Amino acid sequence: MKQTEGSLPKKTIQGFRDAFAADRAARIASNASVKSGLLEAATDAEALGRLPHAFSLRLKQGSITYQKSSGRCWLFSGLNTLRYEMIHRFDLEDFELSQNYLFFYDKLERSNYFLENMILLAKEPLEGRLMQFLLRSPVEDGGQWDMFANLVRKYGVVPKKAYPDGANSIKSGPFNRYLAAFLRECAATLRRQAAAGKTVEELRALKEDMMRDVYRIIVIALGEPPKTFDFTMTSKDGKVYQDFNLTPRNFYDRYIGVDLDAYVSLINAPTEDKPYHKMYTVKYLGNVAEGAPVTYLNLPMETIRDAAVAQLQDGHPVWFGSDCMEYALRDEAVFDRASTNVEQLLGISYQFSKGDRLNYGESAMDHAMVFLGVNLDSNGKPDRWLIENSWGKDSGPNGGYYTASEDWFENFVYQVVVNRQYLKSETVKLLHQDSIPLEPWDPMGTLA
Repeated sequence: MKQTEGSLPKKTIQGFRDAFAADRAARIASNASVKSGLLEAATDAEALGRLPHAFSLRLKQGSITYQKSSGRCWLFSGLNTLRYEMIHRFDLEDFELSQNYLFFYDKLERSNYFLENMILLAKEPLEGRLMQFLLRSPVEDGGQWDMFANLVRKYGVVPKKAYPDGANSIKSGPFNRYLAAFLRECAATLRRQAAAGKTVEELRALKEDMMRDVYRIIVIALGEPPKTFDFTMTSKDGKVYQDFNLTPRNFYDRYIGVDLDAYVSLINAPTEDKPYHKMYTVKYLGNVAEGAPVTYLNLPMETIRDAAVAQLQDGHPVWFGSDCMEYALRDEAVFDRASTNVEQLLGISYQFSKGDRLNYGESAMDHAMVFLGVNLDSNGKPDRWLIENSWGKDSGPNGGYYTASEDWFENFVYQVVVNRQYLKSETVKLLHQDSIPLEPWDPMGTLA
């Protein structure tokens, strides 16, 4: 075969083979990796020993939840922060809120949000980047804190027993696929009708008919959510709480009552296009059309860390978003670069900064979890974090809880949600500035 400029000659490849054969460490690494798996072979036992599952501050939560084969981590994590407050307010042994309930209304609201955007963007070229991006995932499972808060404000919450998971919530792939297929066909119809001269009002009337079908699809998949329900719970000391004919909003106000408006999203995106101390939003990212937009305040990691520690010290968990695929040892329930020493195994050194990883698509937020504790060293600085995950109690040796090193927190945590009371006054003032809009495909638009 004729060699062309830039090709990889067989002679060069043979040189690679010869060099590898002469590298004793590389051959041993290959044997270990092929036999056991890359992460298993890269595991550093000494580094693991420096990251014990013990913490100077640990909040007590109910039993570990399990999202199973779905992308509902943001809903699980959001509800885990709310149920914590309820459990401690009423001195309960355990309690779980229905993730399926908010999942139902997220699918309904996000379908409407998508179709409304199709109306407003009817003149956008179909082959353009924006339309192709929006059509790629009309109703994916992932979400954001502000989207979670919008659902709770509008629909309230219910106990898990009032609306438990079903087959299509715990394994959501087929449901998402066929709902998305219907929404794409609706988008095509709306665009054709717009091209034929229909007004926005006429298109919205058509959208309402479409949403009737969407509602039917979702109910068939997930079941009809309750409008009212009866409720009984018992505290540790035997006190019984009972209510009848509660609405989900009544239940939230009476038994949880967390002021979601007090919570703000802080991000750490150290890239040149996003200066610190500025507010940001992402175009066309949301679920409830009339709800609050997704907004972030970009801050240095030190400020975010201090706020997270302060909230934990005051007895409240912290919702956060991270890249859970990076340096994750699931069998050990550990997130840590030193314990997952892939660089030593492969004989390379990764030099990307956190900003470079974002800019080049190497890393982005893909999972939401909850900080339930932290270990402070002799200088009062965090050196490891306790994480409540939603992968079930059998995930790892610690009953579903994970340990993250401070280095992993610094490099792979991108978002933390805290009550603004744990921010300094000068930081709170920054929340009142106008948000700079980011493109839909910006890394900060990635959903947990």
